[in-house]
Formats: sequence, C-alpha cells, structure tokens
Amino acid sequence: MKYIDEFRDPHLAGEIAKQIEREALGSYHLMEFCGGHTHAVSRHGIKSLLPHNVSMIHGPGCPVCVLPVGRIDNAIGIAEKAILCTYADMMRVPASGGGSLMQARASGADIRMVYSSQDAVRIARAHPEREVVFFAIGFETTAPSTAAAIIEAQDLDNFSVFCNHVLTPPAMQSILDTPDLRLNGILGPSHVSTVIGTKAYEGIVSAYKVPMVIAGFEPLDVMQSILMLVRQLNEGRAEVENEYTRAVSHDGNLKAQRLMEQVFVVRPSFEWRGLGEVPSSALSIAESYSSFDAESRFCIAYTPVPDAKACECGEVLRGLKQPQDCRVFGTACTPSNPIGACMVSSEGACAAHYAYGRTA
Repeated sequence: MKYIDEFRDPHLAGEIAKQIEREALGSYHLMEFCGGHTHAVSRHGIKSLLPHNVSMIHGPGCPVCVLPVGRIDNAIGIAEKAILCTYADMMRVPASGGGSLMQARASGADIRMVYSSQDAVRIARAHPEREVVFFAIGFETTAPSTAAAIIEAQDLDNFSVFCNHVLTPPAMQSILDTPDLRLNGILGPSHVSTVIGTKAYEGIVSAYKVPMVIAGFEPLDVMQSILMLVRQLNEGRAEVENEYTRAVSHDGNLKAQRLMEQVFVVRPSFEWRGLGEVPSSALSIAESYSSFDAESRFCIAYTPVPDAKACECGEVLRGLKQPQDCRVFGTACTPSNPIGACMVSSEGACAAHYAYGRTA
C-alpha cells in the first residue's frame, strides 16, 4: 500500500539501525511521548534494533490513560440523567469503587459508543425528548471535531459536551520538570502536531535544551527520528525537527486552530493521571457556548480520586517505570481484568507490552 509499505522496508530499517549503532557513542534516554509511538515501538520490535545505550521511555501521550478517576466518576453521574455518548476505549476504564462506564450501562444507564462527536449530535437529533451528552476526551487532535460538533448543534437544546480535552505542550513541560527522570530527547507526537504545528514546541525545547523530533507512526519514521535525535545530541543541538514532513507543517492546521479558539478557552488547571494538577493544560467551553457545557448544565463538581493502590499507571505515564516494573502487570492486571487505564486503552503502554511481548 503506497505511503505505508515503503515505511516498513526491513532492509532500510536494518540500515538505519546500523547507522544508529555507529553514531550512538554516549548514553541516550529518549521518550516517545505519544501512545501511538509506544505501540509502534512494541509492535515492530524497534527496541530489539537499538543498541543497548539507546533506551526508550514511555510518555503520557494516551488521552484515555491520563484522564483521572474523578472524571470517569463524573461521566457515570451524567449517565444517570442523560444519554451519554463516548468512545469505546472509555467504557472499561476503572472508576472509583471498581466501577466503569461498562458496568454502569449493564446496570441500566443509557451509554452509547460512538465513532465521532458528530455521531452524538445525530443521536441528539433523533431523541429530542432526551438530554444527550458527548463525553469529549483527547488532545488537540480531537478537540477541533468537538468544536465543530458544538457549532453544528446550534439549533439543538438537548445536546451538551462534557469537555475533557487536554493540551500537549503543558504536559511536556510537566514531564520535563519531573525529578529523577533521565531524559535526553523527545519523539514528538504525530497527529497532535498536524493540528498545532512544530512551532508549538519551540519555546519548550529552547527553555529546557532538550531536542525533539516530530515522528510519524511507521517503523522507519520512528527509526529515522531516533537517528535524528542521536545526531542532535551528539552535536549539542536542541531544536524541533520534523521527520513527519508529509503530514506536519510549522504552523499546523490553521482552520482547526481557529475552531478551537472560537469554541474553547484554556482552563486555569486540570488534573492528569500521574502528573497531578497541571496549569493551563486543558480546555473548557467558552462563555459564548456555555449552553453546551455539560459541567454547567448538570452542576458537575469535580472531586479528585486516587488510583487503585496496586496500580502504578501514574509512574508509567511519567516515564519513571516500565509496565513490567508494576507488581500487578500481567498477573492481577490484564486486558480482560484491567486495574489501570494503561492496560485498557488501545494506546496504553501496558496494553502494548502485554500485546506485543512482555519485554517489548
């Protein structure tokens, strides 16, 4: 398939691996920020192609994983009063008391899995007698589509959004401020960067002197990006470089950015699983669209709730531990019986390690 097969050429992968080994003369601790990259690294066996002095660290770039327990509890509360529309990944994420959206639906709540925010709008049109709430999650990648849905629903009075969109650059800054984290370079996210562009990271890279390469999701994308980071570190540079030039530009998608600016404002602070409260790291619905804000409509009060004691998802999301370092990984915590969100999500680090080899 064009634009896929050529980025999975095993011969080229081997050549890039040899080049990395030749040029990697020091010790390199590189974080793949995005959960999609974590799965690419595990699925394609990229760690096995790297020399021992180049190590990969998992980051918090999984929107399902970083949503705290209290927000899941809020969604379950909304589902007791309205039709709740959500992405499938959210259904099995543990809430407090061992509950989940899946269990709430089994108990009678009207919770519906959708593929897009527009699906939720269509459900609201089909059920004018019911309140319909879209459980919006995701980074800058999915925020524009939520904004578009709110604009599309201007003629509806039974549709609202429980907004949990989070922002990538503040999370990166929080990661870089983490004590005891050995981190030399970052593989920057792909899909997020198509929206916000490479310019969004320039201030962080300049302030922290940590190089970044925006990487595509295919194995050769990841390998080439690792080589580019090695070269930056060898040359003492700290810049934002773009390996994923076929999709990412410097300025990003300006139309998508304008949609976000029209419908959303930045929250003063937001809790992330593993990172705690991160200033200016999430979006809420602007005053001009407040009638679509489910938090106001249903008087939602957020209460922080700790993760299950046995779960070490927070440490994995901060890059302080590998999934296999968790004492319940692959034993008490499995995809069929997840204790933490990192084992549930299709982008979770624990799910990647479990699916593609426990030492991936």
